[in-house]
Amino acid sequence: QDAFVAFHVDKVLVSKYLKPLQIGELAPDQPSIEPTKNKTLVKDFHELRATVEKMGLLKPNQLFFFLHLAHILLLDTAAWLILFYFGTSLMPFIVSLVVLTISQAQALWLQHDLGHLSVFKKTKWNHLLHKFVMCHLIGASAKWWTLLHSQHHAKPNCFQKDPDIDMHPFLFTLGKKFSVELGIQKKKYMPYNHQHKYFFFTLPPLLIPTYFQYHTFYIAYTKRYWVDLAWMLTFYIRFFFTYGSLLEIKSLLAYYFIFRMLESSWFVWVSQMNHIPTDIYYDKNLDWVSTQLQVTCNVEQSLFNDWFTGHLNFQIEHHLFPTMPRHNYWKVAPLVKSLCAKHGIEYQCKPLLTAFADIV
Repeated sequence: QDAFVAFHVDKVLVSKYLKPLQIGELAPDQPSIEPTKNKTLVKDFHELRATVEKMGLLKPNQLFFFLHLAHILLLDTAAWLILFYFGTSLMPFIVSLVVLTISQAQALWLQHDLGHLSVFKKTKWNHLLHKFVMCHLIGASAKWWTLLHSQHHAKPNCFQKDPDIDMHPFLFTLGKKFSVELGIQKKKYMPYNHQHKYFFFTLPPLLIPTYFQYHTFYIAYTKRYWVDLAWMLTFYIRFFFTYGSLLEIKSLLAYYFIFRMLESSWFVWVSQMNHIPTDIYYDKNLDWVSTQLQVTCNVEQSLFNDWFTGHLNFQIEHHLFPTMPRHNYWKVAPLVKSLCAKHGIEYQCKPLLTAFADIV
């Protein structure tokens, strides 16, 4: 299926794991695609994917990712050096916080690349560096992220299948159809008529330092991701040893919580601008291409937007080709746009601030 092709780099290797699960093949007279799915769109997409592979757009430029990792490590080191050389007064404290936040946010985008196997040709090298970046540099479980994010990509914006929208209806009511349904059912967990106001001080600043902080350890422990837990502990040992030598306990805890809040705000605004304003409902069992195109939108390209969003401003291309290295999204974008135009599908692309405003 298209999801299988999209997710895996070494398809021959993965197919070996599937062989013991095979129970038979479709009879020659059986249709290979459900009647609810757009057969011509799927056919054109397969041709597009073949073109993408011939153009070499699935091959990573490792210099790009090396330089990206280098600037993360330099910023991470600089955050500590600022406090070491200039002291822990208010101004160095704030500058150090900003520098570390930038490093952490950019590390989030890099671990995203590694989790999608788009940095190295060999899967094992992607997994190994993923543990270093996600577990050691950020302090979260790589396998936890892969588990949740794979579900998101398989069924984006599908209620009860996409974990990214599990906040409905307990914190927010998402999607126009669900909002109407809750109104009819008279169900209310929060003052939804004010959710555009309480969103600002709940989800963006608190997602990572509260829910993610707990959830990543909970999943890693319950699913026995012992290697990930060991890697994660190295982050906390390194952080509290290096910064603990410069800051008192109250300042240290404040420093940790503030940079997590800033990192969380950056992450939420960028990650939600491409999905939350689009259609959210139950799984409609559409084909792979239609599923991805209906619930994603792009943000205009610029050097700043590419860097600030980790190239997630090309969310449409990323969802159609999850293993494609991000530096190639702009090359495939015109081809995807043509595919959408041919089939009368809207290809949404917005300015960055408009995308943020649409969340609200």
